[in-house]
Amino acid sequence: MLAIVAYALGVMYTPGPVNLLGLNVGINGQAKRSVGFCLGVGSAMLVYLLVLGWAGAAWIGGQARVAVSALGCGYILYLAFKVARAKAELETATDAPRLLSYRDGLVIQLLNPKAMVATLPIATLQFPAAGIQGISLIIWSFALALLAAGAPGSYVLIGSRVGQRIKNPRIVKRFNWIMAGLLVAVALSIGYEHVWLPLTSSVS
Repeated sequence: MLAIVAYALGVMYTPGPVNLLGLNVGINGQAKRSVGFCLGVGSAMLVYLLVLGWAGAAWIGGQARVAVSALGCGYILYLAFKVARAKAELETATDAPRLLSYRDGLVIQLLNPKAMVATLPIATLQFPAAGIQGISLIIWSFALALLAAGAPGSYVLIGSRVGQRIKNPRIVKRFNWIMAGLLVAVALSIGYEHVWLPLTSSVS
């Protein structure tokens, strides 16, 4: 059981597109408004854990995974554009437009191939090995989904701490551009590894 939690912590809390977005939200002073985004991420992980736990790896095998990965790259690029265009708002700006929503968290995590890769060993190997099925599968899936929601949440808190020390909106704006650039790099990396390589290897 501890191995499942340890693995989940290792794959969920390392830097990735979702956690980078959480960091950026915190720096932009929107920590209190980011709950929906984090719950969206957790909801997506719950879907994967339940579906893969019952249906197995075949649900996202082969060309389906390539298609989802391609859509995920496109959505990450969309969010990078959204971050780059966001106005730098300080914590006191209560009327600041919401940077990310529940829908953004749900969609980006559902289309994130790293989320699929992360949940596959849990749902198809670790759950069966530990005898987790039926009601216990649902309970474990909800618990791990909450753990997943806490991953971007922890990055939001870190970003909020950093953001409180930044009083110049220009610096925040530059940081938004840096985050957008990192998201573009992540999208290109995912596109190469999960879309380009599988397509070219199948052709050859």
